[in-house]
Amino acid sequence: MTSQSGPSRRRFLSIAAAFTGLGLSGDATAPGQHELQSWHGTALGARASIRLYHPDPEFARALIERARLEITRLEQVFSLYRPDSAVSRLNRQGVLHAPPLDLVRLLAEARRYSELTGGAFDITVQPLWRLYAEHFNAKDAEAGGPDPEILAEVLARVDYRAVSLDTARIAFEKPDMAITLNGIAQGYITDSVANLFRRAGLGNVLIDLGELRALGRHPAGRPWSVGLEDPRRGARSLETLALDDAALATSAGHGTRFDAAGDHHHLFEPGTGRSSSRYLSLSVKAPTATEADALSTGLFHLDQDRLASLVGQRRGVRATAILGNNEVREWPA
Repeated sequence: MTSQSGPSRRRFLSIAAAFTGLGLSGDATAPGQHELQSWHGTALGARASIRLYHPDPEFARALIERARLEITRLEQVFSLYRPDSAVSRLNRQGVLHAPPLDLVRLLAEARRYSELTGGAFDITVQPLWRLYAEHFNAKDAEAGGPDPEILAEVLARVDYRAVSLDTARIAFEKPDMAITLNGIAQGYITDSVANLFRRAGLGNVLIDLGELRALGRHPAGRPWSVGLEDPRRGARSLETLALDDAALATSAGHGTRFDAAGDHHHLFEPGTGRSSSRYLSLSVKAPTATEADALSTGLFHLDQDRLASLVGQRRGVRATAILGNNEVREWPA
C-alpha cells in the first residue's frame, strides 16, 4: 500500500536500477591517474550517488561533502517527507510568507514548463495522489478507482495557475490545494550539485539523484553509457543512450502503482485526474536535469505528434519512449 505522501517515481528508478550499464566496472583509476571518488546516500527519499574523478582524493572528498550538505539543505525546502520542509508547511497552511528563494525559483520554473506543455506538467496534482492513496488503501476498494463525483471535486483543486507567487509570499488561491515537486525538484537539486562541481573546475562527474547529470565525459574519453530499463522486465535494458555533458530523466507509470494491475499510478493527467497510459516509460535527455525532469513528466501525457512538436522546439532535447509493445521510439526521429 502507499502512504499519503508516497514514494516518488524517482525512488523507483533508483531502487530498481532503471539506469544501468554505467560503464564503471574496473574504473577505480582512470587514465591520467584520476582516481574514482564516490558517495552513496539518499535524496528526497530516493537512493542517490555521485561518482567523480580527480587527481587529488582529499579535494574530491571535500567537494562531495559540500554536495551532500547542499542536498540536505534543499531537501529541507522541497521534501514531502519532512513535515517541517517549506513545501510541507505550504501544503498545510495554504500560504508561506518569506519563502526560501530556491522554492520561489523552482515554482517559477515549474510554471514555465506548465505553460510550455499546455498544462500537462502541473505541480498541483498532489490532491489526486491523496485521493487515490486513500481509495486503494481502503478494504475492498473499487478497482475502477475513485468515485467520479469525488474525483471531479478533487480535480477542481488542480490548477497551476492558482498558485500566487512572489519573493515575499506563496499562496494557494483555491481551498485544499497542495503541490508536489517530485516531477522537478530532483532535477533542480541535481543541477545545483552539478554547478558546485563545475565551479570547482571538475569535468568528469556523474551525478544520480533520481535524475542523471553528467559533467563532461567519462575520463576514458567516451560518453557515459546509460541503459533504459525494460518496463516489463526490469532485469534487462531495451536501449542504451550516450550521456555526454547532459542530463537524463525517466518517467514510468509502473514506478508507483496504486493497484496490483498497474492501471492506476502516480502519473496523473491534470485535465482528467486519471493515470496516463500512452507510454510504458518516457526518457528525456536535455542540457539540464531540471528541464529533463519536468519534460519527462509533462510529455508523458502528450500524444506522439504533440510530443514530437514540442521536442523539436527545444535545443539539445531528445525523447525516448517505450511503447506498449516494447517498441522504442525516439524524437527527433
